[in-house]
Amino acid sequence: MRSRRPDATGGARRAVVECRVLGPWSVWVGGATAPPQLRWKKHFALLVYLARSPRQTRTRDHLIGLLWADKPEPKARRSLNVALSLLRHHAGEGSLSTDADQVQLSPGVVECDVDRFDALASAGDLAAAAALINGEFLQGFSISGCPEFEHWLYAERGSVRGRALEVLTRQANAVLDTGDTGEGERLADKARGLDALFEPAVQTAMRARALAGDRAGALSCYNHFKARLAKEMGTTPGVETETLAERVKRERTPRRAKQKQGDTGEPSPRFPLEGRADELERLLAVWRVCAGARRRSLVVIEGDAGMGKTRLAEELAARARIDGAVVGIVRAVEADLTSPWSGVHNLCRDRLLTAPGATGASPAALTALRMEPPAPALTPKALSELVAAVCDEQPLVLVLDDVQWLDRESLLATLATLRDPPAPLAIVAIVPSHPGRPELDDVRARLGREVAGVAVHLGALAVDAITRLARRAMPGVDDEQIERVTRRVTADTAGIPLLVTALLPAVAAGLDLQTARAKDGWPAPGKTLQDTLPGDLPDSIVGAIRVMFWRAGEDARRVLVTAAVLGNRSAAALLGQGAGLEKRRLTAALDELEWARWLAAEPRGYDFVARIFRDVVNRDMVTPGQRQRILEAVSA
Repeated sequence: MRSRRPDATGGARRAVVECRVLGPWSVWVGGATAPPQLRWKKHFALLVYLARSPRQTRTRDHLIGLLWADKPEPKARRSLNVALSLLRHHAGEGSLSTDADQVQLSPGVVECDVDRFDALASAGDLAAAAALINGEFLQGFSISGCPEFEHWLYAERGSVRGRALEVLTRQANAVLDTGDTGEGERLADKARGLDALFEPAVQTAMRARALAGDRAGALSCYNHFKARLAKEMGTTPGVETETLAERVKRERTPRRAKQKQGDTGEPSPRFPLEGRADELERLLAVWRVCAGARRRSLVVIEGDAGMGKTRLAEELAARARIDGAVVGIVRAVEADLTSPWSGVHNLCRDRLLTAPGATGASPAALTALRMEPPAPALTPKALSELVAAVCDEQPLVLVLDDVQWLDRESLLATLATLRDPPAPLAIVAIVPSHPGRPELDDVRARLGREVAGVAVHLGALAVDAITRLARRAMPGVDDEQIERVTRRVTADTAGIPLLVTALLPAVAAGLDLQTARAKDGWPAPGKTLQDTLPGDLPDSIVGAIRVMFWRAGEDARRVLVTAAVLGNRSAAALLGQGAGLEKRRLTAALDELEWARWLAAEPRGYDFVARIFRDVVNRDMVTPGQRQRILEAVSA
């Protein structure tokens, strides 16, 4: 509740009149709903019009022509005087200055949310400004018989709408840069609600859905916009929107898992990127300079197992694809360390050799890079030629996951491309905190000086980030319960994102943390997540992994069991063979498991995102008979 304010003389007190006009209109006096007389349409229109006028001043004749032009002059003047008297009565003495010719509001008497919106937007506080937008300016408001006011209202709506659209779209894009695709989608859709034909908002809505893995939703936005544009304007989307739609169609991000009819399992939620906003913004800043200024750059993402290094790289790669880049990914395994050129070979298989512009490399280089196993004559020059040819057509991102296992030849050849002539190339190296790679450390030492780029270190999630994830996992749960869950999850997971996002859905599904025994001092001193076995984990984590398993669809569970039994990275066809699934069902199951972050994919096959997931499934969710049948099926 707002108290009355003293006037300029310090004597009589005034009440603030609040006019809410960004959406359905309302008026408040001193923090309470205004009396009915002040809510009469012409009286409210007078308030808002005066508040939005230059110096909050208008002549009496102007106001009469605006709102009472349909009355004889004596009656019109009497109506204006009644309206001014009502305002003075409710707002207090000194709220109005009037004479025979002019009417002026005193400063601070009327506060409009649109004025606060303009001030916040000008100050750069886009989040607070966007929060004030609840619809059109004076949504649903009109006064019959007042054409001059209607003309003003039409013009003011257009002006405010334009500023609101800019703020909403800019804030939506800023939020997307923090990894919160849900909030970005909401803000973009709010802008589309103001103007369905505002193309930047449509593009942002498409990007938000595509980054969340909802390609169908992104293309639905595009198709709806295209149809409406043709119907109402007789035109077609711009080149940028058409290009974005084509990129979304080609996007390889796994689709959102959908529960099948009759399936008792529920897909596990994919949490938004949380607690990594600063790191993502730093990576995106490097990427945009790299793509815009054609600057070769290195991004290093470092941290212990389970800290979300790969997820952060995926967020960067997804945005790069939406921006039109070619993205090549290789995820090394321990066996690659002693297999020369295996990393380069798998990068070429993943995307490089089929990328637009690849044929610009010399025939000798292409031949050497295509040979399987890699040709003895393969040299760093061949990779440099291919990278340069691809970068002549579009930006290129090379993601090297688990660099600690990448063969030395491939690592040196890839890093050597950073020394070539300027080109839009970004190399993303994902490494554990320990052990390091001397080849990479040498380049990291020159970051920011001779080599453009950035290195980020990922640690455990802060309590506030876990709290936000808990609220998403358990909507509607009261604050006290969320706080208790957050404390327990933080203790049981040590803030490791991989385990936090496994435990919270299990709690939401009914896992009782009170009866799950927690191990003191977890993780054990000197042990990392990579060293941990199922028996070393707190019981709550093992229970959460089991709950995740049973929440997956039946086909997905069959694929998980097969992947756990086979142990190493396995081709999709082999997983389908062991699980007994035909191609269509296998594809749907793999999409579900990628989306829920059970499995990670690359051209060489699928593997568990975390070894402990594989170990728990292999130990607890496979019967001896299943194991035997799977091994027989894949060896047939």
